[in-house]
Amino acid sequence: MPPNWDGEHDLPTANEPAETKTAPPRPAAVAPATPHTPIAAPSPPTEARPLADRPRSLPPEQTWISLRRWAAERGFPAPHCLSVAPLASFSQNTTNGVLLVQEGSLKAYWDQLEFRLGFNPQFIGGQIFLHALDLEKNVEPLLRGLDRTGGARRVVVIDPGHGGPNRGTRSAADGRWEKELTLDWALRLAPLLERSGWQVFLTRTKDEDVSLAGRVAIAEARQADLFLSLHFNHASGSGDQAGLETYCLTPAGMPSSLTRGYGDDPDQFFPNNAFDAENFQYAMKLHRTLLQAGLPDRGVRRARFLTVLRGQKRPAILIEGGYLSNPAEAARIGQAEYRQQLAEAVAKALE
Repeated sequence: MPPNWDGEHDLPTANEPAETKTAPPRPAAVAPATPHTPIAAPSPPTEARPLADRPRSLPPEQTWISLRRWAAERGFPAPHCLSVAPLASFSQNTTNGVLLVQEGSLKAYWDQLEFRLGFNPQFIGGQIFLHALDLEKNVEPLLRGLDRTGGARRVVVIDPGHGGPNRGTRSAADGRWEKELTLDWALRLAPLLERSGWQVFLTRTKDEDVSLAGRVAIAEARQADLFLSLHFNHASGSGDQAGLETYCLTPAGMPSSLTRGYGDDPDQFFPNNAFDAENFQYAMKLHRTLLQAGLPDRGVRRARFLTVLRGQKRPAILIEGGYLSNPAEAARIGQAEYRQQLAEAVAKALE
């Protein structure tokens, strides 16, 4: 779908605080087990790295880079100016897709697929400037594409969100709880992934509560190559909010696109940050295929408060497969055929 720049300033719901809009400074001239069966969770891995291991801040002269300069260094054509008023927007052709960015907007698009930048692009002297972290952590991974040719062993841990007394959100259509619907989605997905060569484990196979740290530890015990956490969304208010969101961990040094009231310290560096590129590549690939189920595109987003992602020592993605607070969308989620569609979309992305 074409970019909707007007949506950048939509009012947040109570469940989704406003994104960071502050303008940055201008640039200067374990044992084998049966698949699907969760195992007892060992001690979770340590989340925080020592300060000395955290990435160093960029010097000011390297913080902001013109898209024209970035393109020229890679042999790409100069960016194309789509408009200058009321805000400047540019497209950039590359060997692996087309990037669209707009002055002052955290929304960006790669081949018309929405994702969120960490910093608002700046328009100065007729050129668009992007933050170096956005180029490194968002654009460069998309330019390279996802390379999964490194080996035959592929282990995935599927994490059906919630369980037991932790029921999640409730469907506005039929009153069912999120925990039931995520488990059904996971059980549909597991055999599809197995048929395409993945070894599959679930963090739970029944209605039981598994701690967030325990879910991380299960993936560590299985030495998983990929962790997928499945959820459905909720927003307070009118119930109009709808669509698909896919999350991965925020890179160090970058503000999150969603905080939900939690503190967001850009200086934090978690084990999963070692997989920033793969996280984003998997998220974009999964998000694109999942949109074929017919949900509105709410973009690939970054968050730092998601404990189930932070401690992972592997690529890790969290999918919000629609809004149970939206009556129409909840009715679709309540249909077995739709949850099968979601499962098939994930499997197709990971073939």
